[in-house]
Amino acid sequence: MTTTTAEPNGPGDTRRSWIGLTRYHRLPLRSRLALLTAVAVAFAVALSAAACWLITRDRLTEQLDTTLSTVDVNSEYVQALSTRCVTGTLPNVRFQPTPYTIQLVTPSGYVCTSPDKWQIPAQRKDKAVADGRLAGAVHTTKDVNGTEMRVSTVPYRGPGTDIQDSHLAISVAAPMDQVTDPLNQLALVLLVVAGVGVLGAATAGLWVARAGLKPVDRLTDAVEHVARTQDLTIRIPTDGEDEIARLSRSFNAMTAALAASRELQQQLIADAGHELRTPLTSLRTNIDLLERSERSGRQIPAADKEALLTSVKAQMGELAALIGDLQVLSRPPENGFGAPSAAVRVVALHDIVGSALERARLRGPSLAITADLDPWFVRAEPAALERAVVNLLDNAVKFSPSGGTVEVRLKSGALTVRDHGPGIPENELPHVFERFWRSPSARSLPGSGLGLSIVARTAEQAGGGVRLRNAPGGGTEALLTMPGAATPPPETPGVPGEPGEPGEAPDAPGAE
Repeated sequence: MTTTTAEPNGPGDTRRSWIGLTRYHRLPLRSRLALLTAVAVAFAVALSAAACWLITRDRLTEQLDTTLSTVDVNSEYVQALSTRCVTGTLPNVRFQPTPYTIQLVTPSGYVCTSPDKWQIPAQRKDKAVADGRLAGAVHTTKDVNGTEMRVSTVPYRGPGTDIQDSHLAISVAAPMDQVTDPLNQLALVLLVVAGVGVLGAATAGLWVARAGLKPVDRLTDAVEHVARTQDLTIRIPTDGEDEIARLSRSFNAMTAALAASRELQQQLIADAGHELRTPLTSLRTNIDLLERSERSGRQIPAADKEALLTSVKAQMGELAALIGDLQVLSRPPENGFGAPSAAVRVVALHDIVGSALERARLRGPSLAITADLDPWFVRAEPAALERAVVNLLDNAVKFSPSGGTVEVRLKSGALTVRDHGPGIPENELPHVFERFWRSPSARSLPGSGLGLSIVARTAEQAGGGVRLRNAPGGGTEALLTMPGAATPPPETPGVPGEPGEPGEAPDAPGAE
């Protein structure tokens, strides 16, 4: 029967490490913070304790070495010790009790140990000192009883002894328990202190994590409340300038923006439904009349029938224009100009204005439309830009009296369209670019109230702007500004000839 074990760093270890990491990431954030704090403190305490223990050991060992080196062994003691070792008899010298083990060492390794002490085998360093190859040696070894001893060996320079060797060394040794016992006590104290410190750090880390994550808990509760109830009116109190406060302010700004967007969306749907109801009602009425005429066999007079069909066609055109305007306003911007990158390019604004002027003259044959256009090139979507210009011109044509004049001028990227109509009351000017807003005096005229909203959106997405004001002497003046240049960039010298030339753009329905 054979057994196999996973190799170190093999698939088994990798799987266990992955499981441990997964469990760690499943812990709550405050638990992870407390755990990390405890680990960091434990690591710091362990390093400090280890450094303290090592320094203490070195100091105690150094102190013991100094003590051993100061022990004075006189020649009489050496003579008596050598006589005892050679003859086996006690000389007329009294050996005083001493905590140290004193022994003589010869170059061959023979040792002569003081009475009542365990012999310490000679080491290579001791033999080298006895042979004169070393001036001294200090080392740690064990005696024959297994006790760990610290030994200091120096050469003997006194008179001759009974030991037949011209070279001798004297070793003075003491038990290492003078060092190990205090070190063991210190290790126990450090272990207790470290354990208390780690537990305290873990407790403090958990408390700090709870206190520090209270704003995060409030933010989490708010997000869960929004996700559960769709209530975007909730706000989180923010204090200070730290990251949590910034996150809370950003969340408040986000919910406010979402609430405003939802409100605008609901308003757009409500306004669109209201605007769609009128042409649909008219269409239904006219179609019902035609259907009843066909079902009953009572023919409608030709003139009345033609008027009904003309009304149906007009209402269908109004519906198509309204739907087209809604599509333009609901299209999300995909880049800085609100259109796909392939549709945005450098176009000649003066050519677009010229094309729009031709349509305006067809729609207002009784008006005198003058134009003064300087070359100007902008980066925009041609179809959207022409729709915006057509909407401005259609507004001027719609509100100009019969036989009136519409003045169009393009200078340095500023397109001015001025009519001589009734103008707009000052209190209504701030609302002219709102969706579906129509002046009370203009509600009888055709239009959906989206034309100027499209103009404002197109100008903003192209980096420009638009504004309306009452012109001196009567009428309204619209100013559309577009960033650009009087000459096209070198890389697009043939802009008018490229596909999607401004003159080829489809008709822009829905002008107000």
